Amino acid sequence: MTMRVLVAKVGLDGHDRGVNVIARLLRDAGMEVIYTGLFQSPESVAHTAVDEDVDLVGLSILSGAHLTLAPLVVQALRAVHCDVPVVVGGIIPDVDVAALSRAGVSATFGPGSSLEDIVATFERLRAEHLASSR
Repeated sequence: MTMRVLVAKVGLDGHDRGVNVIARLLRDAGMEVIYTGLFQSPESVAHTAVDEDVDLVGLSILSGAHLTLAPLVVQALRAVHCDVPVVVGGIIPDVDVAALSRAGVSATFGPGSSLEDIVATFERLRAEHLASSR
């Protein structure tokens, strides 16, 4: 079964070059990618994740608001009973990774993350999620 990934830009971050590269990378790796576009709310991401029946949610945040927005997306997903892995990519300082993990983020990708590692992590997280939900 093809992996379905929702890729979202939450908040007021208008930089979409990186998220477009990632969306193409995931598509080229055989995943079905749903891209929400810019300026999404945590609630709209959660509802789209449910509507599209995705396996994973990927957030692109370059605004520095990752410690605020990522936990809000995780909370919004859980509020609609969507328990899929959430990953965050962007300008994420190493010191913030533990806080994101505690907030429910499954993986983070900062500048210089390898494209191969991103694909492998998405595939691993999906496999782990499927195994745990049986």
